[in-house]
Amino acid sequence: MDGNGRWAKKLGGMRIIGHQRGARSVTNVIEAGVELGLKYITLYAFSSENWNRPQDEISGLMDLLSDTIDKKKETLMKHSIRLMTIGDINMLPAKVKLKLEKIIALTAANKGLTLTLALSYSGRNEIVNAVKKIVRCYKEGNKEIEDINEQIIKDNLYSSELPDPELLIRTSGEIRVSNFLLWQIAYTELYFTNTLWPDFGKDDFYKAICEYQKRERRFGKTGEQLL
Repeated sequence: MDGNGRWAKKLGGMRIIGHQRGARSVTNVIEAGVELGLKYITLYAFSSENWNRPQDEISGLMDLLSDTIDKKKETLMKHSIRLMTIGDINMLPAKVKLKLEKIIALTAANKGLTLTLALSYSGRNEIVNAVKKIVRCYKEGNKEIEDINEQIIKDNLYSSELPDPELLIRTSGEIRVSNFLLWQIAYTELYFTNTLWPDFGKDDFYKAICEYQKRERRFGKTGEQLL
């Protein structure tokens, strides 16, 4: 979800204004996902690298996250949305982490859309952490290294409960994946748009999905094999 800062700069406002407007786009996309019957949406909300931003912007983002959790609790329950996180949430302010843990527990039994927030997230860190967990397990259990396979790696990722994404949407004209779900997007369809995230609405979301539906996903096979 990129372009909040540039959107605010165009209007001569502070970056946090762009983030606040971006929160409205989050609501629009979630509503669209519910209407379409989607099972999973993952939002790249705050990367590990974002901790290097100015402290006032970080504080504003954490306050916005805290406020949003409070405001959207009823909506999550109304639509049976399950909230999850991936990333190192121990890095978050204590009050924000506590709120997240409470609402994750509250929505755990919901059967609708699974909404995952990537917070303090890094794809490379996720893989490193998975490797450490696997090595530790194998050292303690005297297991054979040769037994390690893709499934074991997946089972030790932050996103172990989630399927690999089918579509990745990147806004604001940036054409890169920026350390997001590096293991999981091996066969994900990529969609790039020049639209800044605060301007990204339901119609933009539908357009991305329509583009996805036109694509042929071969997973290494030929088109003829899929017929």
